[in-house]
Amino acid sequence: MSDNTQDTARHKAKMAHRKAVQDAEVASKQIEKGLLMVHTGTGKGKSTAAFGLALRMIGRGRKVGVVQFIKGAWSTGEKIALEAMAPDMVEWHALGEGFTWETQDKARDIAACRKAWETARAMMANPDFGLVILDELNIALRYDYLPLDEVLAGLAARPETLHVVVTGRNAKAPLVEAADLVTEMTLVKHHFKAGVKTQEGIEY
Repeated sequence: MSDNTQDTARHKAKMAHRKAVQDAEVASKQIEKGLLMVHTGTGKGKSTAAFGLALRMIGRGRKVGVVQFIKGAWSTGEKIALEAMAPDMVEWHALGEGFTWETQDKARDIAACRKAWETARAMMANPDFGLVILDELNIALRYDYLPLDEVLAGLAARPETLHVVVTGRNAKAPLVEAADLVTEMTLVKHHFKAGVKTQEGIEY
């Protein structure tokens, strides 16, 4: 038997074993439930990843809700695109008033976050939605604009099949503990540090 033939045979046997292990692992997972997902960390892409899930959910015929807690003043490309593609499948509420250093008014920020949270609670109680994105909720919790215990209770009380994504830096430890899936975006390099400004289609 030639070396190439032996290599091919070894590779085939190795992949067959790996497939058997993977198939068994997949078959052992029997639970189906709505997931609480957290996208956090210092790196770019937390909200972008959540909107990618929105696209996937819409592609499966499920309605998506979005509540933006901080970035309300921004006109985002994701909102424009999703509402153009599937206007009946997306409900979008941009209820923030910009970052806290822009408003410089704590009472106003708290009021905006309270309104956003009440909107989110109503959305999570609506069985029409398959996915609800709570964009930058972590920022609202970081600055204590909303009571963490109240938010955790609201998330826990959602319908069993509803998926929720919470985005933003500095996710609180109890939220991370409550979540089913936590992804931390790690900053390695960012063009902003080199003087490149915020650009359409990349940042918003």
